Amino acid sequence: MTVRIAMWSGPRNISTAMMRSWENRSDCEVVDEPFYACYLSATGLQHPCTDDILKNQSTDWQEVIHQLTEAPKQSDIFYQKHMTHHILPDVDLSWTQPIKHVFLIRDPKRVIASYKKAMPNVTQDDIGIIRQGELYDLISQITGQSIPIIDSADVLQNPRSVLSQVCRQLDITFDDAMLQWPAGKRDSDGVWASHWYHNVEKSTGFSKPRHSLSTSLSAELMELAKQAMPYYEQLHRQRIRPE
Repeated sequence: MTVRIAMWSGPRNISTAMMRSWENRSDCEVVDEPFYACYLSATGLQHPCTDDILKNQSTDWQEVIHQLTEAPKQSDIFYQKHMTHHILPDVDLSWTQPIKHVFLIRDPKRVIASYKKAMPNVTQDDIGIIRQGELYDLISQITGQSIPIIDSADVLQNPRSVLSQVCRQLDITFDDAMLQWPAGKRDSDGVWASHWYHNVEKSTGFSKPRHSLSTSLSAELMELAKQAMPYYEQLHRQRIRPE
């Protein structure tokens, strides 16, 4: 029986590197942001590669849920990379009940600074941190799970420790293959990879955190970070700490 794992992140948060990590296991297949087309169709937003996304993914969230929960899988593990802001309020979350969940968080200031380099505008909805806090509470209530939380800074600092603890909590054997992977593109990457995945395509593992990364933000963006910070901090207090 396939173990289905949903990893809940916001953008600019090593989420694709994390997908690489899990896909490098011989017993795991992955799916990349399956609700993206649903999100774009419902909101009418124009993102890089919007037309290709709408052509390549279903815009029906009920169909996506069927693919995630019921479609047969050949692998022992089915890893789902999700963006929290893609899950709009009208999406029924009861599908999350039989799935195992992990939340991947990052300091809002660093998320916003990174996002601003790739997109002309940044809104609270774009970074998904408030929605992440909401979804953690909702999915915890629905599933009754004690859902593990990991911070990207901790993963980069000590990936073996954090990932081995996550696997333990998910009742999955840790695999050293999760720590390194071949550079390059993947067939599993979303069609938006040409805009977003340049750095991860060059990666072969989790790099050490860049403490020198500039997080200098305008007053407007600092206000965004301030609004999101309580949601991040609440999750951060519950995170897995490196051993």
